[in-house]
Amino acid sequence: MNGHRKMSILLFAALAALSGHAQTAGKYLAPRDQLIAIRAGRLFDARSGMMLTNQVVIVRGDRIVEVGSGVAIPSGASVIDLSNATVMPGMIDAHVHINTGGETEAQRTLIALANAQIDLAAGFTTALDMDSRGGYNTVDIRDEINSGRVQGPRLQVAGESLNPRATNYYPDIRTGRFQEGFIENKNVNGPWLARAAVREAKLHGVDWVKIYTTQDFAGTMHMWTPDATLVNSPSLTFEEVQAIVDEAHRLGLKVACHTYGGEGMASCINAGVDAPNHLLELDQDGIKVLLQKKLPFVATLDDLIALEKGDLEATGGRNSRMKLAEQAIRRAVAAGVPIVFGSGATSTAVPHGKQANQFAFYVKWGLKPTQALQTTYLNAAHMLNYGIEKDIGTIEKGKFADIIAVSGNPLADVSEMERVHFVMKGGTVIRNDFAGR
Repeated sequence: MNGHRKMSILLFAALAALSGHAQTAGKYLAPRDQLIAIRAGRLFDARSGMMLTNQVVIVRGDRIVEVGSGVAIPSGASVIDLSNATVMPGMIDAHVHINTGGETEAQRTLIALANAQIDLAAGFTTALDMDSRGGYNTVDIRDEINSGRVQGPRLQVAGESLNPRATNYYPDIRTGRFQEGFIENKNVNGPWLARAAVREAKLHGVDWVKIYTTQDFAGTMHMWTPDATLVNSPSLTFEEVQAIVDEAHRLGLKVACHTYGGEGMASCINAGVDAPNHLLELDQDGIKVLLQKKLPFVATLDDLIALEKGDLEATGGRNSRMKLAEQAIRRAVAAGVPIVFGSGATSTAVPHGKQANQFAFYVKWGLKPTQALQTTYLNAAHMLNYGIEKDIGTIEKGKFADIIAVSGNPLADVSEMERVHFVMKGGTVIRNDFAGR
């Protein structure tokens, strides 16, 4: 059976699963009358940063209704025993790309859904897709997950970016051929066209818009000058970025930008984008702007790990984007800029489901384990759109029952976050490796 035939069968199965709307809607949502009690040997309080012991979490439907050490288990509740584990809120990854392959839109969507489910099984119960790489299939995936017809993390999505990242990066989904930039929104030339692009994205149903304020180039060698300085060619003017931010905020959207340094980075942070990503050449002047505007720093280390070998080869070992990221993060943490967890998970080189390895780098670079964990909890929840922080990021009464568990204590060994054994999203158990132990 050839690859196209296999994919056709998978697509048929997926469509069949989605066809009976009345029957399948809500299939993966927790019943409202469901009652679960979780015994937690250790529980990480993401608000205080404390590790509590001998806690009980009561879940009714998809929400937490009680949590504490003296909480009685209601009669009739199903009990999940995690008394030998560390219970934590579900993690948030604020920079993923679930589209990672496929020659047709159907193939892309199936692969994207699979990637989203891999992230969920790894404990990321919420994720922000930072660029669909063309098209708006992520909007549909988000909606199907929210309806309960398919499983996946809570998604916020940017759809396709508003301006091209580089030439010959991704194929046009309409033709299968590589094109220069993206097709629909590649002419963001001037503030008024920039505003129009935001309005078009809004009509497609996105939560965010994504822009690139420094240009990437095909091939690592073109990213560096002979003296091992990173090339930062600006791809939008400050006036264009300012117009995008203003129009997006007017329409209830948030803005994320890919930026490394130079004029592009200055445009990004001075215009007040909500999610500045990468910021490899962040200096004290830039830090002052972030603090003044109360902006976070989304650090995508897994993305940079994949680029490390090529960067070192291109610079003769003198420089790399990973080295620049370390310097930038150390400066930002020392100044009190909130770091937000974003992996850049997007490919075989930057695999989905493995991004929790980023915590170890945070600790190595000066964050305390509690600070490292907060990058994926309150810091990330606060940055997301629509006030979702009231529902996620902590294990508290009234919030969604997005709960994970690991065997050891991540405050003693943060690599425990790479070994999640229990995942619950909205009261629905996704995996429980502790069962039967």
